[in-house]
Amino acid sequence: MNKEVKLKPYHLDKVIRSHNKLLSKANEPYDISNGIYSRYKNPILTENHIPIHWRYDLNPITNPHGLERIGFNAVMNSGAVKWNDKYVLCARVEGNDRKSFFAIAESENGIDNFKFWDKPCVIPKLEGEDETNVYDMRLVKHEDGWIYGIFCSERKDPDAPDHDTSSALANAGIIRTKNLIDWERLPNLISDSNQQRNVVIHPEFVNGKYAIYTRPQQGFITVGNGGGIGLGFIDNMENPVVKDEIIINNKIYHTIYELKNGLGPSPIKTEHGWLHLAHGVRNTAAGLRYTLYMFMTDLNDISKVIHQPAGHFMAPKEEERVGDVSNVLFSNGWIQDDDGTVFIYYASSDTRMHVATSTIDKLVDYCINTPEDTYTSSGSVKNIIDLVEKNKGLY
Repeated sequence: MNKEVKLKPYHLDKVIRSHNKLLSKANEPYDISNGIYSRYKNPILTENHIPIHWRYDLNPITNPHGLERIGFNAVMNSGAVKWNDKYVLCARVEGNDRKSFFAIAESENGIDNFKFWDKPCVIPKLEGEDETNVYDMRLVKHEDGWIYGIFCSERKDPDAPDHDTSSALANAGIIRTKNLIDWERLPNLISDSNQQRNVVIHPEFVNGKYAIYTRPQQGFITVGNGGGIGLGFIDNMENPVVKDEIIINNKIYHTIYELKNGLGPSPIKTEHGWLHLAHGVRNTAAGLRYTLYMFMTDLNDISKVIHQPAGHFMAPKEEERVGDVSNVLFSNGWIQDDDGTVFIYYASSDTRMHVATSTIDKLVDYCINTPEDTYTSSGSVKNIIDLVEKNKGLY
């Protein structure tokens, strides 16, 4: 007996109501913080924030059961920029098919109610390039008038054996725009390194050149003889050849960045120096652990690190520890407001986006006055004892 298939409008209506409720949900900071920054209780972007019309065919004739047609897995690793007085994220969106792409989401206050624009970003491909996946965009307003986006452009390693279907090659893809809608594709970064990931452009010219932070490495996962945060210079972004590349912040044994490290967003200029936010990776029995750390470079010599607090600046906590790739924090976007507030956008466990807020004054204080790493247990104990002695009579 043929049964008439009927649309279940309640199902889709329920999905839409839940989605609208999520998009209008207020976010609040946790009551207790370390004084350096305030974390917020709710993630700001998740797979549930993806627009309904990206996921469902809303035509009852072609989708009588109201089924989701395109599924999404995660929203993470977002570049950030202030645009038309809005807080704008260029998010890495990952579908159930494991392919990542970029999509713009904006908020009035930078803390909640982020909503995606109507369509994902259309990024032109380079002619002749077999680019498979793109991710982790850094957005930078450069003093030349362009907004640059630098991202990881990944493809299968053509030299891998036939049975190896996971080895990849990664390079830095480069785009630029004046409106965050129309993107001009420039050539991929040209350097002496086998692979380049976590590449970030400095927001100002340095001696008339484009300064660029790199992370040279030999393989997709392993750094080989490479690694560390590099600094190089480009004469012309239309022919992005890196020259005079040096390592300015190296990986070091038994630290949070002993396996590899890379810069997050473009640095913020202060009267005391350039503030940098980076990620460090170490290996553990449970796999790789990603945390965030900070350092400062000299205003007049951006290759010179002048302050670097010991240990991590931020690490995954509680539910942030769990996700597709657990025990990971990653940031490639922050926004400085005119009043000195800094919005730090970070992803947890390759699954969801969060925000933390601080100020320029607090971040500078943290970088300058936090003890540096002594690289020994005895040195760490001495730092604690020095603080105990300083606090005598105050507790």
